[in-house]
Amino acid sequence: MVTEAGASLDAHAELVERLAVLLEAGLAPGAAWRELSFDAPDSFAGLVAAGGAEVSADRVLAALGERPSAERDSLRALAAVWRVATEAGAPLAPTLARLAEVLRDLAHGERELETALAGPRATSRIVLALPPLGLLLGGVLGIDGFGALVGSGLGWGCLVVGMSLLGLAVRWNRRLWRAASERRPAPGLALDLLEVALGGGAAPARARQWVLDALAEARLPAEAAELDRQLAFASRAGIPVGALAR
Repeated sequence: MVTEAGASLDAHAELVERLAVLLEAGLAPGAAWRELSFDAPDSFAGLVAAGGAEVSADRVLAALGERPSAERDSLRALAAVWRVATEAGAPLAPTLARLAEVLRDLAHGERELETALAGPRATSRIVLALPPLGLLLGGVLGIDGFGALVGSGLGWGCLVVGMSLLGLAVRWNRRLWRAASERRPAPGLALDLLEVALGGGAAPARARQWVLDALAEARLPAEAAELDRQLAFASRAGIPVGALAR
C-alpha cells in the first residue's frame, strides 16, 4: 500500500538522489537544480530560479509553504544538510545520497505503519457501528429496542451510559491513531550532520554548533543530548568522533 506521505517521501528521495548524482558528476549546485526543474515535484518549484541563481538553505526553507507534513520535513532536512555541508566545506554529493537513503527509509516506515493500522482501524469502525446496527436489525425483526430505551427511566439511563461510552471509545481510538502515527521528522539526522561537519575538518565543538544551528533554523529536533553523549564517549575512548556518527 502506497500512502500519500510515503509516495511524497519517495519522490523527494528520488529527486535528492538525482541531485547527488549530478553534483558528483561535477555540475554546480545551481546548474544541477536547473536540470531537475523540468520534472521536479511542485514542492521543489520554488528552489529553481532562472539565470543561474544560487541555491541555499534559505531558499529551501522558503519553498516550504503550505505543504503536507512529510514534504515539509524532507525539505527541512534538505535545508539542514545543505547548511552544514556549506558551512563545513564538505562535499554535498555523498551527504545528499545519505539523505536520500533516510527519506526512503521514512517512506518505507510510512507504508509499514499504514499497513499495520489498516486492520485495527477497520475493526474499530465495525465495533463502533454495532450498537446502532443492532437497533436497526431489531426494528426489522419487530423488536422495538429504541422504544425500550426511551420508554422508561432505566432505558434512558442505559442510553446515556451507552452513548457516553461510545463517544469515549471514539476519542480513545483517535488518540491511539495519533500516538501510533507520530514520527520523528528525520531520525538520526543530527548524527549524520555531525559526521558531515567533522568530515569538512571542523573541530568537534564547532561542528556541534553548526549542527544545532542548522537544525534550529530548519525547525527540526536538535538532539543536543545525543550529540553531547557521542562527543563525550569519543573523548573518553580516545577515538574519532566521526566514526561514532556513522
